[in-house]
Amino acid sequence: MIRGPSRSWSRLLALAVLLAAAGAGAQDTRQALPPKPAKRGTLPQKAKAPEPVLESKAIDLLKAASSRLAAAHSMRFTAVIFYENPSLLGPPLIYTTTSEVTVQRPDKLRVITSGDGPPSEFYYDGKTMMALAPTENLVAVADAPPTIDAALKAAYDNAAIYFPFSDVIVADPYQDIADGLKVAFYIGQSHVIGGTTTDMVAYANDDVFVQVWIGAEDHLPRMLRAVYRNDPAQLRHQMELSGWQLDLAVPADTFGSPSASSAKHIEFGRPDPQLPAGEKPPARHKKPSKSQ
Repeated sequence: MIRGPSRSWSRLLALAVLLAAAGAGAQDTRQALPPKPAKRGTLPQKAKAPEPVLESKAIDLLKAASSRLAAAHSMRFTAVIFYENPSLLGPPLIYTTTSEVTVQRPDKLRVITSGDGPPSEFYYDGKTMMALAPTENLVAVADAPPTIDAALKAAYDNAAIYFPFSDVIVADPYQDIADGLKVAFYIGQSHVIGGTTTDMVAYANDDVFVQVWIGAEDHLPRMLRAVYRNDPAQLRHQMELSGWQLDLAVPADTFGSPSASSAKHIEFGRPDPQLPAGEKPPARHKKPSKSQ
């Protein structure tokens, strides 16, 4: 913890100031005169906020990374995700998940996730999507649309399933970035992220501010950090991407799970409670008194 200066330190500081002032007697005393007061009726000018800018170098790097991902017929990578949640003491706690991701365009996806919580598995084969909870031995299956992009949207809309790396695996990653883009600028290079040289770019829209580290040679994203503008706590979200394999041969049985056949089937639905049509949520109870 950083503490304020003690009283003894304050006294020593005051003594040093007096000695310095005595030794400066031969100097021009006009340096110590206070600045002239501003004329009455005038207000100090505020510094102008920088204008939003879309730097061409930053845009070129984002496009290069997006093109490299979009051109891959198949890909495999590991996503380690760090996200903050408020604690009872105030400062946030950080939680972590690891997802092993396999993609085969245009209609196949597998995500195996473990971490600080129950593990989960997600499979999409172009016709159905399946969410499996191996610890609880539960599985939910639903019909799915014919593309990865549409399946991701359906999984979120129908079951609140969301993957932070969705922007990496969609058909046109740059389109997701360019939509509403307000600011993009080049920061510089790093030699510590992902064990390689990366170019750092920051970009923002009305919803989120993102910093991304992109491989200087292979144009693959290595790390992203994001803060959402409407989050009053300004919690940070970080994702590290590693183990990249592009255009690999993927076995046909990758996008299904043999253990799903013995799992108990449940509805492919949102985990938050849904009210019947026309029914209003119950009225909130007043906060109990201390005596209660």
